Amino acid sequence: MKSIDIADIGALKNELRKYKLGKKLDISQFNQAARLAWLGKVVLSPLDPEDPDCKAWLLHLERPEALAGEMLEFDVELLGRIHILDAEQGERLAEILREGFEARAKELDALARRDFYLGKFFRPKDGG
Repeated sequence: MKSIDIADIGALKNELRKYKLGKKLDISQFNQAARLAWLGKVVLSPLDPEDPDCKAWLLHLERPEALAGEMLEFDVELLGRIHILDAEQGERLAEILREGFEARAKELDALARRDFYLGKFFRPKDGG
């Protein structure tokens, strides 16, 4: 763990400035985070909602369960930890989270409206 000498005010201010800016995930990590965001397995929040100059985001990634957990591979360094993202990547993940939610809600709505009974129970008999 990194330590900061609190007697050096300049160093402390520089570290706080870095946190306010956040960090970018590399391409592979961002793709993994985006998959989890689409699945709704992220918690995404502004780092400091009361500071208008702070555009960074807090990101927590949860391991998916069931089929998604078996089919998708994730970096163990990403999962179960809180990451501080820069504004651009945080906003993109928020968009992906919203898109995934809307797509899943649309599929569930279509499933709720579908009538399986008539289509599967009353099949036309073959010629005879």
